[in-house]
Amino acid sequence: MPDHPASSLDPGGREAPDGEERYEVEPPDDEPEEPELDPEVAARRDAALAQVRKFGDPVLRTRARPVERFDQALREEAERMGRLMGDALGVGLAATQVGILHRLLVYRVQLHGPVAALVNPQIEWAGKDVETMEEGCLSLPGVLVDVDRAVHVRVRALDIEGEPILVEASGLEARVIQHEIDHLDGVLILDRTSREQRKAAIRALREAEPAA
Repeated sequence: MPDHPASSLDPGGREAPDGEERYEVEPPDDEPEEPELDPEVAARRDAALAQVRKFGDPVLRTRARPVERFDQALREEAERMGRLMGDALGVGLAATQVGILHRLLVYRVQLHGPVAALVNPQIEWAGKDVETMEEGCLSLPGVLVDVDRAVHVRVRALDIEGEPILVEASGLEARVIQHEIDHLDGVLILDRTSREQRKAAIRALREAEPAA
């Protein structure tokens, strides 16, 4: 999931026992033009995006398999995904987006916060409050569609060492986690928007494909 400056997503926070302060970002009155990236940052972003599977790749429609081995290879996989996500200026990335059928996702919703990795994540509970916001996706370049998501979720998962963890997430964190778990189930944002937006997005994606 990309870091989408055009939306009014409110950063949430993990309900950490240490009482970590949460913050909210007020949406701007007018949507500013996206600033031009530094050439070095832009080059890293292009290189990272080239490694992300795009719409039409069958792996994006494949349900990932549970992780059973917690070893150095898995740690390196998560580290690589975290670097790719950062270089691509995203806030989340699922293993299927880089062609790996593991139930593994990484995300970071605070600019300078640590990258979190969730292995075999399962949404244990979702609140009744639902919010509609625009979402983009690193695998669907240029596409923004409205998606309904639960504002609050509780997720059980394992960490990269195989230890159980419980994440209680709200706002942007909850949205990102739901988005990436969808990827692990072969579900795209196109499946969660209106028929009209889906048709327009698919048309735009096909028009953007390079000529053979």
